[in-house]
Amino acid sequence: MATIGSFTKTDNGFAGSVKTLTLNVKAKFAPAEGENERGPDYRIFAGATEFGAAWKKTARETQREYLSVKLDDPSFPAPIYASLVEAEDGEGHNLIWSRRNGD
Repeated sequence: MATIGSFTKTDNGFAGSVKTLTLNVKAKFAPAEGENERGPDYRIFAGATEFGAAWKKTARETQREYLSVKLDDPSFPAPIYASLVEAEDGEGHNLIWSRRNGD
């Protein structure tokens, strides 16, 4: 696992940046409104371009809330899966990348 982004909570979502070897963008999590119950809780944007979605989850062991994130773009060889979690020091949130099993 690796930290690929850092975000701060805003009035209606999160704002920050995503940085990988090939990606370095400012991004925001905006509430996904008017969608069905299985749809994402947030849409993720770099500028006006949507490149991901996030769903609210709760960790079984710790009962801590986090966001399950999927980032995708035609330039990616495959989607990026990550979790947006509160930083250990309580200052902001970290986007933690994790490879799916079998990848």
